[in-house]
Amino acid sequence: MNALIKGAALAATLMVPTAFAADYVIDTKGAHASINFKVNHLGYSWVVGRFDRFDGQFNYDASKPEATQVTVNIDPASVNSNHAERDKHIRGSDFLDVSQFKSAQFVSQRYEVVDETRGKLHGEFTLRGVTQPMVIEVTKIGEGQDPWGGYRVGFEGQAEIVMKEFGIPMDLGPQSATVQLDLHVEGVKL
Repeated sequence: MNALIKGAALAATLMVPTAFAADYVIDTKGAHASINFKVNHLGYSWVVGRFDRFDGQFNYDASKPEATQVTVNIDPASVNSNHAERDKHIRGSDFLDVSQFKSAQFVSQRYEVVDETRGKLHGEFTLRGVTQPMVIEVTKIGEGQDPWGGYRVGFEGQAEIVMKEFGIPMDLGPQSATVQLDLHVEGVKL
């Protein structure tokens, strides 16, 4: 009888959902995610833009954020600075060289917890065929059920890249050497 009770308890435990890491897809279909950039223009103003086509997924557990894993794929040809001639130049060999380099990618390696809502996502970013380490300063916005029966979690992040480190030959001076990235991610649980 005792073995039967233990067996039933074990079966009940296995059937009760527990808080494990979950897989999420980045919600680009609903436009609840964006990859934005800002570059100083010759020390006089800012050029701002975004990448219109990207996708990705991540694995996340609020009780164990240090186990977070993220992969994001970007189509560099989708660069959009709201100026067609400038975008054509950015797609060319002076900057992204999209005819030769069809994709960019970020793959995380580890997540460093700062506090309950903030952390540093360490990983590798590949652009123009060059892979460099990248650290994204992450803030969790929130998580919970959505009105359509799904479950979502959202984050924002900031990072910087130095153009020369990725083999970008165009040199617009020291004020324009660094690209600031502003990232917004909302994931839908799979």
